[in-house]
Amino acid sequence: MSNSIRLVIFDCDGVLVDSERIAVRVDVVVLAKLGWVMTEAEVVERFMGRTDEYMVSQIEAHLGRPLPANWEEPFQRLYREAFEAGLKPVPGILEVLNEIAIPTCVASSGTHERIRYTLGLTGLYTRFVGRIFSASDVARGKPAPDLFLHAANRMGADPSECAVVEDSR
Repeated sequence: MSNSIRLVIFDCDGVLVDSERIAVRVDVVVLAKLGWVMTEAEVVERFMGRTDEYMVSQIEAHLGRPLPANWEEPFQRLYREAFEAGLKPVPGILEVLNEIAIPTCVASSGTHERIRYTLGLTGLYTRFVGRIFSASDVARGKPAPDLFLHAANRMGADPSECAVVEDSR
């Protein structure tokens, strides 16, 4: 790495933890039960890297009605069981993290609770404690740059000195 890079900002899902393929499979089931049949490819195209709020707004627009406040409750078990059965770190990420000698942090569209959960299941949480930033920390989530700028600011790094490792556009 060049000496001009002073901070590496990692996305979480798809970069640190291999959660996206699992979540997309469950998303297809959940959406179908809500009345919106989509393929895995369509879920990826429409929702990958976006916030939960964005996904809910799109579901409500498609269905033409608001979802009840606790609509996710019956589905949480499906995600939990799928993650507990198969969630692993992205292949090679542990070796990469072990080689990085400069500060690192996480900036994810997920909620703090979800980031803690998935990093915890994979044993990565302790590597990033105190350096985890969520889209819920900023007014505009990805693809706006606000989350990355917030992470850089909180980590005391100039954005021009940061490298972002991301798997979404």
